[in-house]
Amino acid sequence: MMRAGAHQGIAGLWGKSIQFWSNRRGVAAVEFALIAPVLLVMYFMTMEASQAIETSKKVSRIGSMVADLVTQQPTIAKVDLDAIMKIGTLTLQPYSRSVPDITITAIQVTTDATPKVLVVWSRKVINGVNGVGATAGTATTVPASLRVPGTFLVRVESNLGYLPIINWQPDTTQKLGLTPSLTTKIPMGETYFLRPRRSVTIPCSDC
Repeated sequence: MMRAGAHQGIAGLWGKSIQFWSNRRGVAAVEFALIAPVLLVMYFMTMEASQAIETSKKVSRIGSMVADLVTQQPTIAKVDLDAIMKIGTLTLQPYSRSVPDITITAIQVTTDATPKVLVVWSRKVINGVNGVGATAGTATTVPASLRVPGTFLVRVESNLGYLPIINWQPDTTQKLGLTPSLTTKIPMGETYFLRPRRSVTIPCSDC
């Protein structure tokens, strides 16, 4: 035979259980705890994707702008080329987790029976350090549509290893099915060819 006190204890527990499961504030807290991590992941992924797209557009804009500035000069020097590439680098701001590599190459298509495509001069900035690009007189390539005898071209190559905001360390263990490391840079790049605007060729006095 069950005692009255035991009966009351069971009834009390049952009542508390009903109160717990019917408490909407508790349900809302549990739902938020389950959904919040998913929302945060979606937010960071959206932010990362949008910045990556914007940075890719800026890398393309670097090539276009640098080529445009160079081809407006009747003559040029190393200091001018380095300054123009510096301007191109600053175009990426506010992105600053990695720096772009820019190579400017002047190209001459000869008037031979079989035209040759030769480097006239070249200048580059790699990892923030300016230097000589391709050696003058060496052969290079241009698209078939630009291989016109007697043509002088300026080629600008802009490249960037995009480093994501969410950056795991190389020793991070794999989680949630994602790659174990996001430290690998995403390659972005563009190449532009332009002809001189104010002269037939653009000689560089000290390249």
